[in-house]
Amino acid sequence: MIYVSVGTHREGFDRLVKAVDALAASGKLRGVLAQIGNSGYRPAHIKWFRFAASTEEIEKHFAAANLVITHAGAGAIINAIKEGKPTVVVPRYRKFHEHSDDHQLDICHELERTGRIVAVYDIERLGTAIQQALRLHAITKRKPKAVDIIEEFLWNQLA
Repeated sequence: MIYVSVGTHREGFDRLVKAVDALAASGKLRGVLAQIGNSGYRPAHIKWFRFAASTEEIEKHFAAANLVITHAGAGAIINAIKEGKPTVVVPRYRKFHEHSDDHQLDICHELERTGRIVAVYDIERLGTAIQQALRLHAITKRKPKAVDIIEEFLWNQLA
């Protein structure tokens, strides 16, 4: 299963939801479950829900996933990496009215340097990024120390 998480931010993330739905429509993605939050776009080719009922439900989806595609929210990234999942991160952009600022770009740039995520700055590259994340995961596998480093960085960014 491919799990997509856009978080609970008040702005939707239609750009990501539409891109995933288009890849599913073309047959390039199968078995997608997306948490679409406040997105206005309703996907036609993937299973979706708006918000999880509990933290346990969210953790269950991360654990069951073979691949995670997420916004650059600290909690989602930490969940994906802790579970050892190949992770594609798409930052929300202020210019697209997806967030109030561009701090998610900073998170992506920093985590990309660690080699634990594949960042997507141009949504047209999502399909390529998914393949790259799967290849990277096959090579690196899980590195528990990397999780500690990433977790520390993310929490320092929030402080």
